[in-house]
Amino acid sequence: MTERRQRDLEHLPLVQRERLSHIDFKLYFLGELRRADVVERFETGPAGATRDIAQYREIAPENLELDPTTKVYRPTPAFTPLFEHSPQRVLTALSQGFGEGIGNQLQPMVRCEFPNALSLPKMSVLAPITRAINRGKAISLGYTSIESGKTQREIVPLALVDIGIRWHVRAFDRRSQQFRDFVFTRMANPTVLEDSPIAKEETVEHDVQWSRIIELELIPHPEHPRPEVVRMDYDMPDGVLKVKVRAANAGYMLRRWTVDCSPDHSLRGLEYALWLPDPLALYGASNASLAPGYKDPRPDGPNRTIKAL
Repeated sequence: MTERRQRDLEHLPLVQRERLSHIDFKLYFLGELRRADVVERFETGPAGATRDIAQYREIAPENLELDPTTKVYRPTPAFTPLFEHSPQRVLTALSQGFGEGIGNQLQPMVRCEFPNALSLPKMSVLAPITRAINRGKAISLGYTSIESGKTQREIVPLALVDIGIRWHVRAFDRRSQQFRDFVFTRMANPTVLEDSPIAKEETVEHDVQWSRIIELELIPHPEHPRPEVVRMDYDMPDGVLKVKVRAANAGYMLRRWTVDCSPDHSLRGLEYALWLPDPLALYGASNASLAPGYKDPRPDGPNRTIKAL
């Protein structure tokens, strides 16, 4: 983006920048823009949509041209996006819609297929938890764990975590006096405790595993038949992929990404495209043993299995 474009955008109100970003999105990823696209998305009048398109053309005149036959704007060969579009948001919009419709009315913007989630929280369970996180409150709930069976607990929810196959909440558990992960589908009747004060040792600032950030350096698996393909897949021209994860989530993420964490890269299969050559990077991560093939590199380190809550 040129400095002039940047200055022009910075002087516009946020709501107008959002409309211009939608125009940019439509041109860039769908290859066409109609005035009705702006009207329907933002519930603005035709005159307002016309002004927005004119504003976009004033800032980036080389980006679009009007097809006089269909009255549809299309990107020119010289098109360069006016905004930075996050890949994750773009893929979400293309696959699930960009704010159009509600509930089950959401429709993909292009033909798209993605796996159904096999485990999702009930909204009646999720809502009290997110209210508690937002307001800094504790929760009373029934919880069934693999380790302890069904118990009544008080927890202080801190953050939501998606590990790919399920969602859980990071929370301080008053029963064990520890920060732990609680799976939504195992919760029953969560209730916000309005009059239960939160102690400072129950806050996220005191969750060492959550606060600690680990940098991992991953490389193509030494046994992969086409390491050059791995470098292309993960955009790693120098052969190293550096990622940062919270210690509290490290084992989950490495399992989700199917990274071979064995010291001798002994796991086989094309699903293991990446290898973690330095297992010491996971030192101190509470759920490191969840990482595929991981063995504690310390001579006296316990090869224990994390007990799932």
